[in-house]
Amino acid sequence: MRLKFISLIIFLIQGFIMAKEIGVYIGTYTRKSPAEGIYYAKLDLESGKLKDLQLAARTPNPGFLVIHPNGKYLYAVGEMKDGFIRSFSIDPKTGKLKNINKQLSGGKGPCHVSMDQAGKYLFAANYGSGSAAVFPVAEDGSLKPASSIVQHQGSSITKRQKGPHAHSVNLSRDGRFLYVADLGMDKIMIYRCDPVTGRLSPGAPAFASMKPGAGPRHLAFLDDKVFVINELDSTVTSLKRNQDTGALNPVASVSTLPESFKGGNTCAEIAVDPSGRYLYGSNRGHDSIAVFLINPDGTLTRRGYLDKGIDVPRHFNIDPSGKFCVVGNQKSNSVKVFKIDEKTGIPGSEVASVAVGSPICIKFYDVK
Repeated sequence: MRLKFISLIIFLIQGFIMAKEIGVYIGTYTRKSPAEGIYYAKLDLESGKLKDLQLAARTPNPGFLVIHPNGKYLYAVGEMKDGFIRSFSIDPKTGKLKNINKQLSGGKGPCHVSMDQAGKYLFAANYGSGSAAVFPVAEDGSLKPASSIVQHQGSSITKRQKGPHAHSVNLSRDGRFLYVADLGMDKIMIYRCDPVTGRLSPGAPAFASMKPGAGPRHLAFLDDKVFVINELDSTVTSLKRNQDTGALNPVASVSTLPESFKGGNTCAEIAVDPSGRYLYGSNRGHDSIAVFLINPDGTLTRRGYLDKGIDVPRHFNIDPSGKFCVVGNQKSNSVKVFKIDEKTGIPGSEVASVAVGSPICIKFYDVK
């Protein structure tokens, strides 16, 4: 009995120690930038300070990142005309990355990657060619050749929408449907994903339409609710997901901008906080993080903005504790940490800042 009690105490102490900091991987643009690849730092979950910033892997244009569910591997797009996806093994003690292999992305200009919960497949969106691809993942973390590639066809009404531009790939939690937001077509394409073969086939319905000129970019999920941030018209659209058919039905849209703002703006990232109460979206032009309360029916009520210390926030993330918002300022070459007000959900005081060239992706890693 005494031994079990001591073991429990040790377990709790270890859990407390582990919970005091979390790793942060930072994807960058190395083209016309002081950045050299993927960076790694540690976030103190009590103070919000970033420490031990280092170059984890030297690689060209590692824009978007995804970490394998087992925590052993990291994957990065090589955002280039003839793009690729590169796999790395993670050194859990140092955060350093070791190259495993790479595969061509199945299109041009890959910009987003994600994985299923089992880590069996990696999904990639190719902005330049308007296509999406599926890559089986081997036991050693390496990527196998694509098991499926789908090419989009279509356009919409603005000059940036003369052809398809797949901007993100998101698998439903049950693993049955892959949602591909296509900025060029103003559609969220819906695919059935075969868990055995990794093949994609059109869903029924095959897509959900956005408002012409909206430019859907990234998605965030909460139960049967789906939120899409629209890059071109600076809105967030709430949708309700049918879990049987995968269909997305629009509920309402809300602007990410204050009524008084008259300048140009494009949106970038979207995220739901760990509590499921708040939704965040980034503005480039207004240079802010908009904060919304998520209502039970999926509609959004704007709560306010983080608009100080923000400079072209291409990406941000809310840490798993929900205490801090970590923002990548692409233009000013900095990653900043802001403490979130527990009562309002609005990030306020800046508690840390580190210099990183053109940061465009923030991913958290559970430090072992």
